[in-house]
Amino acid sequence: MTPGLIALLLLAGYLLGSIPSGYLAGRWLQNLDIRQHGSGSTGATNVLRVLGKGPALAVFVVDVLKGTAAVQLAQVALHAQGWQVDSVVVACGLAALAGHSFPLWLGGKGGKAVATGLGMLLGLATPVGLACFGVFLTVLSISRIVSLSSIAAALSL
Repeated sequence: MTPGLIALLLLAGYLLGSIPSGYLAGRWLQNLDIRQHGSGSTGATNVLRVLGKGPALAVFVVDVLKGTAAVQLAQVALHAQGWQVDSVVVACGLAALAGHSFPLWLGGKGGKAVATGLGMLLGLATPVGLACFGVFLTVLSISRIVSLSSIAAALSL
């Protein structure tokens, strides 16, 4: 395994995570900086508050896909080399989380990476990711509080 390939995969994971989907939704739909409204986060929850359900769902899906794509890219690239290195795959997923939270394009001011973390988990262990998402949805349906639901899902791991 070459350090160059690992570095390239980590960079790709970070750059995937850095795609500022919430920020772009705000700019494209209402020509606003989502970070200047609501909670100031670029995540789907703040997009829901500021832009509504449709844009929030789109941002959520894109953010989940960022985490999944980072993991899948690493798995495919390493498999093509004949390697099975789970630690590198996990590190690429974590790089996507870092990219979402501290995006290069927005001066390091991003979201909380909950949806991107779900995507990472779905890419690594789909049944576990689905179970955590189920916990999230259950707590959300009872409490109507996204932050509490996110914490409950994380604790269910």
